[in-house]
Amino acid sequence: MSESEQLSFQQLALSEPILKALNDVGYETPSPIQAETIPLLLSGRDVLGQAQTGTGKTAAFALPALSNIDVNQRDPQILVLAPTRELAIQVAEAFHKYAKHIKGFNVLPIYGGQEYGGQIRSLKRGVHAVVGTPGRVMDHIRKGTLNLDGLKTLVLDEADEMLRMGFIDDVEWILEQTPKTRQIALFSATMPTQVRRIATAHLTNPAEITIKMKTATANLIRQRFWPVSGMHKLDALTRILEAETFDGMIIFVRTRIATVEVAEKLSARGFAASALNGDIPQAQRERTVDQLKKGKLDILVATDVAARGLDVERISHVVNYDIPHDTEAYIHRIGRTGRAGREGDAILFVAPRERRMLNAIERATSKKIELMELPSTELINDKRIAQFKQAIADTLATEDLGLFKHLVEQYQNEHNVPAIEIASALAKLVQGDSPLLLQHKPVPRADKAWESRGNDQPRTRDRGKGSERSERPQRPRKDAPPEKGM
Repeated sequence: MSESEQLSFQQLALSEPILKALNDVGYETPSPIQAETIPLLLSGRDVLGQAQTGTGKTAAFALPALSNIDVNQRDPQILVLAPTRELAIQVAEAFHKYAKHIKGFNVLPIYGGQEYGGQIRSLKRGVHAVVGTPGRVMDHIRKGTLNLDGLKTLVLDEADEMLRMGFIDDVEWILEQTPKTRQIALFSATMPTQVRRIATAHLTNPAEITIKMKTATANLIRQRFWPVSGMHKLDALTRILEAETFDGMIIFVRTRIATVEVAEKLSARGFAASALNGDIPQAQRERTVDQLKKGKLDILVATDVAARGLDVERISHVVNYDIPHDTEAYIHRIGRTGRAGREGDAILFVAPRERRMLNAIERATSKKIELMELPSTELINDKRIAQFKQAIADTLATEDLGLFKHLVEQYQNEHNVPAIEIASALAKLVQGDSPLLLQHKPVPRADKAWESRGNDQPRTRDRGKGSERSERPQRPRKDAPPEKGM
């Protein structure tokens, strides 16, 4: 499907509360797996999907499942099996985000390492969706604390990982405990024989979807990431803008509101920045892009949709201020630079919980993304001083200063003030209330875990063939209720 023909979420028959939540988080168009999977799941079909992490598959199964939820039914209607507790938590958080406007919705992550008591109490109070690792889900079914009689949708996420970690027998046992009327969505990055066998045995006439990740990124694009920690993103962005030598730049954010907020804050800090989003009239958008081309603007703060197809020769840098929702969006974003044989730079801001997406992007692009250290206070101040001196030199070389020389000389004679003090006062007058130099603050260094990261997040087995009690004990903590949608 071409970019001009791309569907919107409004065309996918999702419920109004879901569409409202998608608008809140800045989702405008579905990724390929979402565009293919959502209509099938909404129609009741089983789905067998082959897709990597980072393609947007969580939303592909969560959005249709939530569109069919009945909040008046207190027993679980959705069960998602995930190979690790980290992924279970991440998927539960996604359900919580997408169900923001479904009043009374509850989702509960269950996994080994948590005490049973809190999980059992939450299940008794009633939850609509359970996201768990196979071992702990199995235990709750055996104890009678997880009732699957009302189950509508069962999702097997990262099935090949569950196979690799020794959970496949547990998964099959759980499948056998679910109602025959349930709908199943199975997702796997690869399709080994045992995963294919489970699909054949338990899925009913499934629609098969294969999403091939785009890996074409220009070799001329230098890719770096900054781990978001210890400093506000806007302050970090400002340091980068001051230290990097760039011509034109696009800064990508998730929402239309964020384009305006970030552009206004950058403008207030002295940068020639403007917003570009779908709410801005077409004529104004065209004027904004034209200003960037002519050098009247240096920075566009844009959403993915607004910047689609944008080709401006002077764009040297792309900054992913908000990490994209999927790897394909990342590839589209950084493709705004490094075009037609030109070199380009791409910078990605990554929060700790977004490491999985960073790893997925590296797999999709077949490139290791460099760790970026923020410019130090000393470097920023040196650059500011150099720019200050250069501004003086440029003015002396190009401007007619006759009148001002006369006024300064007149003031010097009238008040008996040295010329150096008058020059200093004039510099302060021009600078205004904004300090020329940054106050010294140590720049937080990236955790060494970022530098030594492997191909994936640390994975923790819930349990394989051994007992749940074999896991390392954790400190007891207060029981937490299931997350609410409101």
